[in-house]
Amino acid sequence: MAPTTPAQQTAVDPAELLADPYAVYARLREAGPVHRITGTDGLPAWLVTRYDDVRQALADPRLALDKRRAKPGGYHGLALPPALDANLLNMDPPDHTRIRRLVVKAFTPRRIALLREPVREAADALLDAIAPLGRADLIAAYAGPLPITVICDLLGVAESDRPDFRVWTDALVAPDPARPQRAKDAVRSLLGYLAGLLASKRADPADDLLSDLVAVRDEEDRLSEDELMSLAFLVLFAGYENTVHLIGNAALTLLTHPDQLAEVRAEPGRLGDAVGELARYDGPVPLAIRRFPTEDITVGGVGIPAGETVLLSLAAAHRDPRRFADPDRFDLGRDASGHLALGHGIHYCLGAPLARLETEIALAALLERFPRLALDVAPDALRWRPSMRSRGLRELPVRY
Repeated sequence: MAPTTPAQQTAVDPAELLADPYAVYARLREAGPVHRITGTDGLPAWLVTRYDDVRQALADPRLALDKRRAKPGGYHGLALPPALDANLLNMDPPDHTRIRRLVVKAFTPRRIALLREPVREAADALLDAIAPLGRADLIAAYAGPLPITVICDLLGVAESDRPDFRVWTDALVAPDPARPQRAKDAVRSLLGYLAGLLASKRADPADDLLSDLVAVRDEEDRLSEDELMSLAFLVLFAGYENTVHLIGNAALTLLTHPDQLAEVRAEPGRLGDAVGELARYDGPVPLAIRRFPTEDITVGGVGIPAGETVLLSLAAAHRDPRRFADPDRFDLGRDASGHLALGHGIHYCLGAPLARLETEIALAALLERFPRLALDVAPDALRWRPSMRSRGLRELPVRY
């Protein structure tokens, strides 16, 4: 291993990080590339903050996602039962390659392009429902329901089941410390629901992704039962969670930057390219999924022993002035093509084309329908969900 320097032992106040994450990450990034911190569960981890180091680490095969590579006593992140944990976020090649290959055909740019009209129809229907009200919470009434509608249509989930799924997902990603049982109940409910859903697809297959995956499991034996259940969970979970906050954060960014909003209104065709800068500026995933070195490695000149937990800060990387000029400024004219909001390397987000499409259409439909759209509260009165895993608003009150 190359000569290394010791990492700084850094205290990170979770409350401060939730209140103003970019200021905290800026302080850490300028103090050093890698910090030894205590994770949200009280266990030690290594936090990487600079763009070049984060990007390189995302694609480094020596940084495993498989939790079996972790040494005892380290930070593991979200704990799930085996039936939900055998998913792509806990896998490395060759299992990762095998399973990703089975589902990637559902998310090719060509297949996603066919969803443009259905997504716009779903967005218009949601806006039709709130148009007469004059005021709404964009998260509850629009940014939340739209991704659920799209991903559940793709998977073949009944409309009546969708509200429950949103409640379960919120309980997992932003757990209430005062109600720890709520997250456990959500896991139990998800397991029961997915087991029933997969049983229904076996009994009555349809033209949807889950029916296709059941066939792969039952007829071709290329998935274990846990892998099938975990894959269904991951597609539902990630298809909702990241996209709802990408849309919500993007809407807030535009509403708090009236000059940039005016440019988009004047040239709606720019929205497709704008999604990259919106994701860079205030993306939905502050930290990439935890990783574990398979051998002693060096990151940013700092030695990290095998088996320890490594957290890669996408939020810090996206505001790194070494990569993005004037990074705290939202700029629609910026080339944000190097952003890492949807990952990098073999773990690049499977649903990235769909997330980009949904965000572009959601914003286009919203701005077209409501030319006088504005925040209905002061920006500093907005409340963010208490989560280190995702960055999203509790609500986004607007008037139109």
